[in-house]
Amino acid sequence: MDQWARQQRALALLPVCLALTFSLTAVSSSYWCEGTRRVAKPLCQDRPGVLHCIHYSRGSSDNGTQAVQYIWEMGDDKFVQRRFHVGLWQSCEETLGSTGENCRSFQSVIPAEEQGVLWLSIGAEVLNILLTLTSAVLLGSRVRHHSGFHWLKVDASVAILTVLAGLLAMVAHMMYTTIFQITVNLGPEDWKPQTWDYGWSYCLAWGSFALCMVASVMATSRYTAARRDLAEKKSGQKGSRHSPQDFQKPKASESVWETEAAPSPAGCALIGVSKHLPPEAAGKVSMC
Repeated sequence: MDQWARQQRALALLPVCLALTFSLTAVSSSYWCEGTRRVAKPLCQDRPGVLHCIHYSRGSSDNGTQAVQYIWEMGDDKFVQRRFHVGLWQSCEETLGSTGENCRSFQSVIPAEEQGVLWLSIGAEVLNILLTLTSAVLLGSRVRHHSGFHWLKVDASVAILTVLAGLLAMVAHMMYTTIFQITVNLGPEDWKPQTWDYGWSYCLAWGSFALCMVASVMATSRYTAARRDLAEKKSGQKGSRHSPQDFQKPKASESVWETEAAPSPAGCALIGVSKHLPPEAAGKVSMC
């Protein structure tokens, strides 16, 4: 029975730990949004074998005083698509002709009037992580120590902390989404994407919000069930305490001796007596 209860407590800890892991991974990564940028190819110059550059050939005029460049790429062939990804902290873009990335601060890309909103979003994400971590610590103590703790208070605290963490995460995600969309429209020309979509970090962030809500509902359900069981136990103890004393108190009229004198042939008087006598007992006493 104790092993089963420990497994139930460990199961209650699982969504909180997953929410904490998802939040930490999302905040530390730079794949909230991904997409491509349309960039003009550089000239190949003296590197004819290099890809993603404009190939041209040199010619000369008749008098030999002016060199002529013949460029064969036309229209969209003069451009290349660069992939990029953005997070809370930085924006990275692949470099042409190598496997590396060129990264810069995301704060330097967004408009100046939106930087305060970005910091509010980051602050809400950090508070979300702290509240989720506190909930995980409380539930971890519940798993390790199965006695000696007031688990009603623990469940109530976890329910409040996780719902607050989920609400903060939701507000932070919505603020970041608004900031990114504004930057796409008003950001610098050398950063604006041609196509973009949400990345796996963004999905993890919303998954953390959903797990916080699940953990809050589970903690509330445990708290409600424990309160109901405690109330039933208290009512049962009160009933057992009063059950030996559940006898009918005598009425005031029954506690009075009533006497009736009746003539007797033997010169004795029959006196009727009644004071909680059994039904089968005689109710009169003979007195001479």
